[in-house]
Amino acid sequence: MAASKSQYHVRSNSLPTKPHPLFEQCDEHLRQLGACGATSSSSISHKLSGLEDLHDCVEKLLQLPLTQQAFVQGRQEKWVDQMVDGSLRLLDVCSAAKDAVLHTKECAREIQSIMRRRRGAEVGLESEMRKYSASRKVVKKAIHKALGNSKTAEAKASFMPPPNKLDDETMALVCALREVEAGTLAVFESLLRFVCGTKARAKLSGWSLISKLMQSKRVGCEENETSTANEFEKVDVVLNVLMRQEITSKCDNKLQVENVQKELQNLEFCVQKFEERLERLFRRFIRTRVSLLNILNN
Repeated sequence: MAASKSQYHVRSNSLPTKPHPLFEQCDEHLRQLGACGATSSSSISHKLSGLEDLHDCVEKLLQLPLTQQAFVQGRQEKWVDQMVDGSLRLLDVCSAAKDAVLHTKECAREIQSIMRRRRGAEVGLESEMRKYSASRKVVKKAIHKALGNSKTAEAKASFMPPPNKLDDETMALVCALREVEAGTLAVFESLLRFVCGTKARAKLSGWSLISKLMQSKRVGCEENETSTANEFEKVDVVLNVLMRQEITSKCDNKLQVENVQKELQNLEFCVQKFEERLERLFRRFIRTRVSLLNILNN
């Protein structure tokens, strides 16, 4: 999904007032997220890091007396329910992303373990590769479901009419929290699509990609083409080709297995970065939801 400012619904001048610097900080973090692309693992990781900074601001915002007072006074109003529901939506989509990344990592490590034990032999490897392929289908199905839920949530939020009869400070708070939710959902959509890999894979067929991966000396003009496939897609392709291609000699098999091992290592490094950031974000979202509920219950 292409990143842009409009994607995050950033409206730097849309808030009626900005009574506290934290509102401006949240707005700035949203602008930075919108300006950053999402075409590589490093850019996705950068976006997740930006979300950490954004939700640090949200946590501080929820500790302000003006914020707590607004929630207490409006606890019976619809906008408060929407904010609480939004905190749960973020937990759900973050959990889906965590599950997808963790499941992929575990399956990739199983294949690596088999390869190390068998020293590159194909005995026992084919079944493990098929297991990985089946697990990826499960992951992609879960991702499509999560993306559908996220789109539904975004659509509902975009059609929510602005609360009536709110003072400027409360209106600023509601607008800020809505935009934070929209921006966060957009980043997670980028991550989930990246893990799923269907968009880039449609641009480059499996056999075309494996040819480029195996010809490491021919970089130059081909470098841009191979970069359209991310770490998840490359592993999908090399494993699929290794399963389907007839092995003509022991030497050829060894080279292909080594290539698979290389791509699995790249994938593991990519997944590790995602996993660490997602775990931190998940804990932040839990704290945010607990803070909201505590404010309303006190």
